[in-house]
Order: sequence, then structure tokens, then C-alpha cells
Amino acid sequence: MSLILNASLVVQLVMLGLALLSVLSWTLIISKLGTLRSARRHSESFEQNFWGGTDLNRLYEDARQQGETVGMERIFQSGFAEFLKQRGRSGAELSDIMDGARRAMRAAAQRELDRLDSHTSFLATVGSVSPYIGLFGTVWGIMHAFIGLGNAGQATLSTVAPGIAEALVATAIGLFAAIPAVVAYNRFAADVDRLASRFDTFMEEFSNILQRLATR
Repeated sequence: MSLILNASLVVQLVMLGLALLSVLSWTLIISKLGTLRSARRHSESFEQNFWGGTDLNRLYEDARQQGETVGMERIFQSGFAEFLKQRGRSGAELSDIMDGARRAMRAAAQRELDRLDSHTSFLATVGSVSPYIGLFGTVWGIMHAFIGLGNAGQATLSTVAPGIAEALVATAIGLFAAIPAVVAYNRFAADVDRLASRFDTFMEEFSNILQRLATR
């Protein structure tokens, strides 16, 4: 704390900005962890119901009654609703029915992935920018320390070391803000990619089921 309080104003402002970025990134990390965990659990629960032999019409009605659905259930609801709509049209071709259902599912999947991936770019920005902001504070602090040393007219380790130590704290805080942000961004990107693969697999399997229903 003494190193922070004794630093120059510019270095203190850099430290304050980095601390604010760290708080914001940790807030986003905690929120995104809960969102992705909820999406995984919801998808697993829906897949169990879907492949457990539950009637599709009943699943669709349950989804409609819930109002706002998420994840795989939203994809199912969008695809099945479009399927029923296209199938109810007189003279509808099988290709038109399936194309409409697939487009609806792809749009729902993309909206869901956008929601899951929202604001993660902020973590990437914090991870890439924070070390440079901290380095700027360090350079400024060292420059300030050497200017003060030149005015003193006597160069000793005891006179220059405190100023350099105060400046290096800015780099340490920059790394403290950057490392968790980078780790979290990579983790979230991998989680979203895995969910995207599950969504794609489900859409293909559900499309096959809808095609068999349409030919009955």
C-alpha cells in the first residue's frame, strides 16, 4: 500500500484504471460462469426429455407455456413451430418444409450462441491491453524516479530503488488484471464451441426426425 500511495499521480491513475478493469472482468467472469453452467445443465436436461420418448407435441407445448426458452429447447421450439407452420400450408413440398425448419433452427442457434458469447470480447481486450497499460505506468514511474534522482544530484541505490519499485507495481497490477481475463476468455470460448457442436448435432438429428414425420 505504501508503494501505491507514494507513487506519482500518473502511476496512481494507471493503477486505479487497472484495478477497475480487474473488477469489471471478474464480475463478467462470475456472471458468465453461471450462464454457461446453466446452459449446459439445461441442454442436458432437455436432451434427456427429448430422447426419453416424450411426445414432440407435448415437448413443444411445454416449451410454449414456459414463455422464454433457452439453449437447445429454444432451437427445438423454433424448428418445430416452423415445421408445423410449413406443414399446414396446402401443397407444401417436403424440401420447403425442411428448409424452413432448418433455417428457423439455425437462426435460433445463432441467437443463443450470440447470447452465450456476449461481452467475452471484453475479457480478450483486458487480457491484451492491461500489460501494456501497466508497462506505461512503469515507464512513467521510472522516468519520474530518474528525474527526481537527477535533481537530487546523488545516485545511490537507496534513493532510486523506491521509485522504481513503485513503478513496477503498475506492471504487477496489469498482469493481475490480464492473466485471469485471458484464462477465462479461452475457457469460455472452448465452452461455447462445445455447446455449438452439441447444437449442430441436435439440429441434424432433429431434422432427420422431422423429415420422417413429414413423409407420414
